[in-house]
Amino acid sequence: MDNELNVTYITFDGHVEVQQYRYLYFVIMFTAYILIICSNSTIVGIIMINKALHEPMYIFIAALLINSVLYSTAIYPKLLIDFLSEKQIISYSACLFQWFIYYTLGISEFFLLSAMAYDRYVSICKPLQYPTIMRKKTVYIFLILSWILPACQVSVGILLSANDKLCYLILKGIICNSTVQKLHCVSSAVVNIYGLIVFVIAVPLPVLFILFTYTRILIITYRSSREVRRKAAQTCLPHLLVLINFSCLGTYDVLLARLETNVPKTVRLIMSLQMILYHPLFNPIIYGLKMKDIYKHLKRLFSEDKLN
Repeated sequence: MDNELNVTYITFDGHVEVQQYRYLYFVIMFTAYILIICSNSTIVGIIMINKALHEPMYIFIAALLINSVLYSTAIYPKLLIDFLSEKQIISYSACLFQWFIYYTLGISEFFLLSAMAYDRYVSICKPLQYPTIMRKKTVYIFLILSWILPACQVSVGILLSANDKLCYLILKGIICNSTVQKLHCVSSAVVNIYGLIVFVIAVPLPVLFILFTYTRILIITYRSSREVRRKAAQTCLPHLLVLINFSCLGTYDVLLARLETNVPKTVRLIMSLQMILYHPLFNPIIYGLKMKDIYKHLKRLFSEDKLN
């Protein structure tokens, strides 16, 4: 606690041998950050430049990749500073802001994947109605709701707990997430109930909706020609891989915050790095390699670079 400025500082206690391996950590994470920015931005740029990719599916993919860039930018700069600092600390207000960005973009990811699943469902199961249903206005509404709703949901939870008194100033982790609630002197029943409601709306409901739409797609394509099945697999498989990957990492994060378990510091660090490193790199790789039209433009881009 800084009495002169009346600022509360929280210490991160999730780093392992940071004093000994600080420069190694820094180089690895800085390289990962540059790769995340470059890989995601490249595919977003390809989608924006090529008018042939100005379709709902690719617009949603671009939104997901922008999410990855924003998510990483909210976490990596502070993490890189921590690696080079003697003390890994953060002000409570900055910690709440990082918490807000972390979960807003996380929930937004599930909403965007739901919008993509609906887009694929209409495209494959109701192809004649697709131009009427998935108009530009509809796509923009989905995008706005996918960012505005999570921001409102998360901000209410943070505002409810922002004024709670802190009895502990050591956070078991390397970033601020819902484990911040464990620093409060008294666990708020209102915050816990609200958090559970938000979790149900943000994760199980979108996942069930996505599984339902893809089940419908599977039934329709099973009865269709081989060409239709192949096309459906090409567009749906990347979305399912991203959903499975993100759901597994998200489940770990929620369980870690809710369950009173003493997870070894090394395991906690590795899983935290999975959340901030693996997923933002996983998205552009999956969509860049598995989406035929994006891969074609990527191949053309790098072929031109080699020729030049």
